[in-house]
Amino acid sequence: MKKFIYTLLIITALTNNSFSAGSASDYPDGSLSYTKAYNLIKAAKKYEKKGKTEKAQKNYAKAQKLLLKSNKKKPLQVDTLNYLGFTTRKLGDYKKGEEFYLQGLKIEPNHNGINEYLGELYIVTNRLDLAKERLEILKSCNCEEYTQLREIINGTKKSKY
Repeated sequence: MKKFIYTLLIITALTNNSFSAGSASDYPDGSLSYTKAYNLIKAAKKYEKKGKTEKAQKNYAKAQKLLLKSNKKKPLQVDTLNYLGFTTRKLGDYKKGEEFYLQGLKIEPNHNGINEYLGELYIVTNRLDLAKERLEILKSCNCEEYTQLREIINGTKKSKY
């Protein structure tokens, strides 16, 4: 069944070239690398929720490689940089993850995902003042990214990072 769904996804990617993936905008370069990476990240998040950290880390590592490939093919796509920051951070390289986020913010300063994830990175690295700056940017978006970051900052939700 998985193979069938994967094949269907590839066929759709090759014939349609305009995906929609929940909170992600259209795939920035139409590449299969980005598409696969996005799906690996979704799966990794599910593994994390189930406490299957090792499987999650493997998926994040695979996703990161695909995102690097996607970024090389078409550099400086904001959503790609967002997920590069995310996977890099999830793999424990906070400094490099922050660099990807900041590259994305140079292009799109109000990107909800980057601002939330960067805020979470700042919390993990004990820079609460910077996390609050990210929250302030999200304040007017009326989005779940604002709510999630606010809950983590206020201690009502535990950060998974």
